[in-house]
Amino acid sequence: MNKYAVVLFNLGGPDSLEAIKPFLFNLFSDRDIFKIPVGQKIFAKIMSVFRAPSVKEKYKRIGGKSPINDWTRLQQSMLQQELQKLVPGIEVYAAMRYWHPTIRDIADKVTEKAFDKVVLLPLYPHYSITTTGSSFNEWKRVYKGEAEKLTYVYDYFDNQRYINALNERIDETILRFPENVRDDIQLLFSAHGLPESIAKQGDPYPKQIDKTVACVMKARNFSHGYHLCFQSKVGPAKWLKPSIDEMIRGLAEKRKKQLLVIPISFVSDHIETLFELDIEYRMVADEANIENYMVMKGLNNSKTFVAALKELAVQALQNQSVIESQPVKKNG
Repeated sequence: MNKYAVVLFNLGGPDSLEAIKPFLFNLFSDRDIFKIPVGQKIFAKIMSVFRAPSVKEKYKRIGGKSPINDWTRLQQSMLQQELQKLVPGIEVYAAMRYWHPTIRDIADKVTEKAFDKVVLLPLYPHYSITTTGSSFNEWKRVYKGEAEKLTYVYDYFDNQRYINALNERIDETILRFPENVRDDIQLLFSAHGLPESIAKQGDPYPKQIDKTVACVMKARNFSHGYHLCFQSKVGPAKWLKPSIDEMIRGLAEKRKKQLLVIPISFVSDHIETLFELDIEYRMVADEANIENYMVMKGLNNSKTFVAALKELAVQALQNQSVIESQPVKKNG
């Protein structure tokens, strides 16, 4: 009987306060994001030591660790349970780019078990060299098995089940607003930022984010006003704009006082949703006299999102050819 596996890729996060510095070291060591001509490890060490104290304070505010690891394990378990209804014995793994289990750990397991077919499925709906690209590059560096057994899923930004999962969460969040202001809600889509230099090199991420927003709004018949902004800027370089703080202040000036924030590029809650959006930018909203500022819960344990992952995995398993230069077809 043929043996199949699915590998889910995610960022990973520190699972304790003590893990913050080594996590940051792994992050700053990534040449797909930080292209340092010489001395990459020295750069990573300096940056991790410099950034760790302030990052530690943020993690203290959200429970002392990143929940992304637990949510990813839950998504892994839910997906395996669903897939085994169709493909008995299929195994699903989670591989973290900057934490444990590492991509190398999972690549070694997959090689050892000699699966007949392996689907590589990122928990990043939108392709960027800084996320999916970096994870796939690391996999290619450490995987010792047969490349022809692999099928890469590059993106699924317009997968209908993924869009439905987002709209379910949006609808849940709308119900948290006072009933008399629900028609006045502005949907504020917040995507992880990207340096303009990477976007100008042809990275598809910005256009894919635009497409997801368009799909979400079309599916809900443009129920509310909506806006797209970007968060998580690091360093002095120019990043995609507008930034979320600029957007919040701009909407306040237009007397738009009911904001529903949608973390559009994340599929589980972690520091960039729980601290950055729900604590840091809530203070900006308060200063701008926003009346109601609600952050949508991540997809986390969404059965609809897991159904999207299941659809993608099944389609990839059915695809008998591996064409790395093109994404696997997402919607059947």
